[in-house]
Amino acid sequence: MPAEKSRQSLTVLQYIVLTTLILYVGKTLFIPLSFALLVSFLLYPICRWLEDKGIYRVIAIAIPVLLLLCFVVGMGYLLIAQLLEFSFEWANVKTKLLATAQNFSVFLAEKLGLSAARQVEILENVVNNAGSSVFKSLGNTVSSFSEGLFLLIMVPIFSFLILLYRHKLANALYQLFPAENRSTIYEILTDTIQNYYNFIKGMLLVYLTVGILNSIGLAVIGVPHPVLFGFIASVLTFIPYIGIMTASLLPITVAWVTYNSIWYPVAVIGVFAFVQFLEAYLIFPLAVGKRLKLNTLVVFVVIILGGMLWGAAGMILFIPMVSILKLIADKSPKLHYLSDILGE
Repeated sequence: MPAEKSRQSLTVLQYIVLTTLILYVGKTLFIPLSFALLVSFLLYPICRWLEDKGIYRVIAIAIPVLLLLCFVVGMGYLLIAQLLEFSFEWANVKTKLLATAQNFSVFLAEKLGLSAARQVEILENVVNNAGSSVFKSLGNTVSSFSEGLFLLIMVPIFSFLILLYRHKLANALYQLFPAENRSTIYEILTDTIQNYYNFIKGMLLVYLTVGILNSIGLAVIGVPHPVLFGFIASVLTFIPYIGIMTASLLPITVAWVTYNSIWYPVAVIGVFAFVQFLEAYLIFPLAVGKRLKLNTLVVFVVIILGGMLWGAAGMILFIPMVSILKLIADKSPKLHYLSDILGE
């Protein structure tokens, strides 16, 4: 018996290693294919509704795919424009940071006896390195433009083809299981698509609403580039706890160096805290209804694992993939142990 358990554990470990290797080596294919699969889940109810209205299948699929593509391109354009505008103002931000740092260094010199000149020199290096890091990140973004363009082209194509050949793909999936289990597989598949569609639709509404509220609050305070900071904070809320704290650092810093007052950073914190309160207790329950409940440990592990295997795309993709896995586990009695592990 111990030998049999040892062999089973070794087999499981081999499958894990093999799956990890396949995911890493084949990421050029799997990343756009995974995005396309999620997009297909999102667009399927719309395509089905258009087809039921008598619209030819190819046109019924093409319409939502093209609309979603236009939306993504438009949002990307606005974000890049905001980032470029902010990068042009980095010199002014750096100057104000140096002035504030110099005043603080004088205070330290008087209280601790440290050399003010030496402190200013160190802080200048820190600020210059920070600026270099910012522009290096922008450079890396530009250098990976071809990869983003590849995704922008292939994801709509894959999504269109998955929706077009969905019946063939579903039939192939049914063939993998015994005939007596096919009705259960069909139920799991339809429930997964419907639940994921409702969840993503609600989450998009949540991100949009939170981004608008963040932007309005920052604009009222007078923080520069409120739309950029507001929507970055909105999107990063998918990372529990750390996301909103990370997203708030930049607008807090910009508010501080712009107005040279502690009350503006406090106001930024107040805006984000108030909007997060509304999101948790009002916006999310109304828009989504119920959460795909993954426990916090699983979320962090999945984000780190996704980043290790597929980079930024993995950090985005692995969360919904594991959420879908939990949906399947919730519907399957044999996988309840997995549902317990992943759930809250």
